[in-house]
Amino acid sequence: MQEENSPSVSSVLLVEAFYGGSHKQLIDLLKERVEGCVAYTLPAKKWHWRARTAALHFMQAIPASSSYRVLFTSSVLNLCELVALRPDLASLKKVLYFHENQLVYPVRKDQERDFQYGYNQVLSCLVADVVVFNSSFNMESFLSSVASFMKRMPDHRPKDLDELIRPKCLVLYFPLQFPDVTRLLPKHKLLRGDARVSRVDDIIALQGPQAPRPEEESSQGKDEAAPSSGVPCLSPDAGGGTPDQEEDPRRSPANPEEDRGADGKKDATEEGTGGAEGRVKPLHIVWPHRWEHDKNPELLFRTLLKLKERDLDFQLSVLGETFVDVPEVFAEARGPLDAHILHWGFLPSKDDYLRVLCQADVVVSTAKHEFFGVAMLEAVHCGCYPLCPKSLVYPEIFPAEYLYSTPDQLCKRLQGLCRRPDVARRHNIKVDTAAYSWAALEEGFESLLAARADHRPRQAPGWREAASKVGTLTSLH
Repeated sequence: MQEENSPSVSSVLLVEAFYGGSHKQLIDLLKERVEGCVAYTLPAKKWHWRARTAALHFMQAIPASSSYRVLFTSSVLNLCELVALRPDLASLKKVLYFHENQLVYPVRKDQERDFQYGYNQVLSCLVADVVVFNSSFNMESFLSSVASFMKRMPDHRPKDLDELIRPKCLVLYFPLQFPDVTRLLPKHKLLRGDARVSRVDDIIALQGPQAPRPEEESSQGKDEAAPSSGVPCLSPDAGGGTPDQEEDPRRSPANPEEDRGADGKKDATEEGTGGAEGRVKPLHIVWPHRWEHDKNPELLFRTLLKLKERDLDFQLSVLGETFVDVPEVFAEARGPLDAHILHWGFLPSKDDYLRVLCQADVVVSTAKHEFFGVAMLEAVHCGCYPLCPKSLVYPEIFPAEYLYSTPDQLCKRLQGLCRRPDVARRHNIKVDTAAYSWAALEEGFESLLAARADHRPRQAPGWREAASKVGTLTSLH
């Protein structure tokens, strides 16, 4: 154990019961960038058991120290159980971070929703000093659901718990470290600053025949404004550049090395809008999400099959990680879409993943659940035109022109872009990715992890004796 991470000199105790994906990314970033942090974690496996039993593990794993001032953990952990099992931690400034919330997390049938997981999160909020959410949507969906969630209790239901929790709440977006992708970007993305598309053509291609008349259109369709995404916008003689996914499950058994073109041959281009004979390359659509039902892959593949039926040309990369149970729709759709597929499955190399995003033209979300959306922002940083549902967290982050309300709208938008891929390739994306960078959020996290001025930790006797009855003290980093 390194000296700066030893309990004797660490004031911030980072505890993560599901150390994978965005949870791991945040813990690693805080350890790296905030002084005085020590981390205790459990691998990102068996999520349900982590939520049920992690507190008992950490009771033993976390050694006693008089230097702790702040306890930071995600909502996977039952914080109420941990501080009851370890009274010496109860007096710390307890910060609870919500990557997601179990009160509105989608399930196939409401009867399948396990009351215990949401109940644990409510209890954790009640004992925390600060409750932090990664988006306003996450916070409001949680707080507005507490009362109805508690009605599932047969009797003696507590009242007004949301009013006890709300004063502790704040929103602090998930901090991303956007890599410099200049070397991976095709020429047309680098030259986007000088590219222009006819305003009328842009509107028609993006929104279909029901688009508003140009005289009624707002500045939404214009490309003259400077882009606010992280993609560099360079004139031909300019230099310069630019200033991470969900859980860590079992990796996809698919073949990530596949990168065939629409004709079944190796894709040879990243070089802009033209192919070897000068013809326009087909629109490259990327879907970089976990292979689970809450990401609604059914909608994605239904839409793509409609495009195929209409003889529209496109290329497809379906990335993302898999869990034990992969929805059947992936296997069902692969055959019919085979001629369009460039990449299929998880890309273990971050560099390979970023390279595909940089090659792609459009990134699509079909999610039924999203509390922040790391993958979408990463794709936008790599110059992808985003299409997202007009729901969940997306209206909080993406301007209205990138949102669709119905499956039919999604199909029409992609249909227009398949016919005019240059619209997506030349469009200056109006998403302020810098607002979600560590540089923008660093001060907020440092303040969050600063101890209270009046903090005086108390050392409660007896916890070692209690822990020793369960097992030997160990630490896990």
